[in-house]
Amino acid sequence: MSQTRPIYLDNHATTPLDPRAREAMMPYLTEMFGNPHSTNHLYGYEAEAAVEYARERIAGVIGAEPREIIFTSGATESNNLAIKGAGYFQERLETGAKRHIVTALTEHKCVLESARRLERQGFRVTWLGVDGDGRIDLEELSAALTDDTLLVSIMAANNEIGTLAPLAEIGALCRAKDVLFHTDAAQAFGKIPLDVNVMNVDLMSISAHKVYGPKGIGALYVRRRPRVRLEPLIDGGGQERGLRSGTLPAPLCVGFGEAAAIAGQEMAEEAPRLQALRDRLRDGLQAGLKNLVVNGPGPNGPRLPNNLNVSFAGVDAGALMADLKGLAVSSGSACSTASVKPSYVLRAVGLSDELSRASLRFGIGRFNTEADIEAAIAQIVAAVTRLRRQAAGAASAAQ
Repeated sequence: MSQTRPIYLDNHATTPLDPRAREAMMPYLTEMFGNPHSTNHLYGYEAEAAVEYARERIAGVIGAEPREIIFTSGATESNNLAIKGAGYFQERLETGAKRHIVTALTEHKCVLESARRLERQGFRVTWLGVDGDGRIDLEELSAALTDDTLLVSIMAANNEIGTLAPLAEIGALCRAKDVLFHTDAAQAFGKIPLDVNVMNVDLMSISAHKVYGPKGIGALYVRRRPRVRLEPLIDGGGQERGLRSGTLPAPLCVGFGEAAAIAGQEMAEEAPRLQALRDRLRDGLQAGLKNLVVNGPGPNGPRLPNNLNVSFAGVDAGALMADLKGLAVSSGSACSTASVKPSYVLRAVGLSDELSRASLRFGIGRFNTEADIEAAIAQIVAAVTRLRRQAAGAASAAQ
């Protein structure tokens, strides 16, 4: 990237479009502009073929069949379709309807809000807590499952602290109890190995822009055997197996397919490289600063290879980000128009409000270099030292 722009370390929020994905998309933004559902002429046929090839490439990364991939606008829509769609289908049943959902307090907001929507409509929701690393207790999950349990939704990798869920163990519990297992894999897809059959996953949400693909396109894996039944949230022409009507954006589908294929091919080499950069960032910060807390799983724990979440005691995260002109990072806090509230994820793992407000999340990406990390360490150490000194001076003057 240009040296005039900040070093980008916010790859959990979004990733830059890989040039290879952009190149694959270009023909479908120009001369190959057909509607993939108008297959009675060349333009539509070539667009349909491109979309189906993309579907096949995405499915291959998670061990699915191509027809089990339903294109959506992104993981938020996929999560809504999985959770609400499963619940609304049950409401159509005259007998045997299940009305119990299980999820965790650290899920993405769209999962939490979808579960709350069903709760307001008469479903019962069990909200699982997590330990200090952000992991659910499998025994607590097992005890929560009843004959009335319809669905368990646990994310594959946490978007703030990078915690990896034991998907295979959760899937086995759900399959044994005839419960649907949904996982939000937006952060995990293309970064760690995923196999929907080995893990007994019934529904999986993924998003292109988290894996160096274009924004505005995602997918929901919907298992065919045993068949998962969902009520569509969008009515129309019945595209995408009747689950998601609307004209598919062929260029975005193509870009997603290319990005997925690249991730699948390069994951084995990319993951250890990103982990080495992440570990260097963590070690450099720990060497240069005192009173630093690493949030989430420890060095050998189950964590995304590119994730680091750190609390800088005595420093406000907002002030720190404002001081870091040469870095693009995000806070562990969710901003509203009126105030900065402590991250609900960090509070769930037991962090104090003070440390939650002092936290930054670093997402290292494909295009980051060792030089980026060394520059980031130097800038962060200098900024934290400066802000702590200023805070100490202000406290002394107030006495």
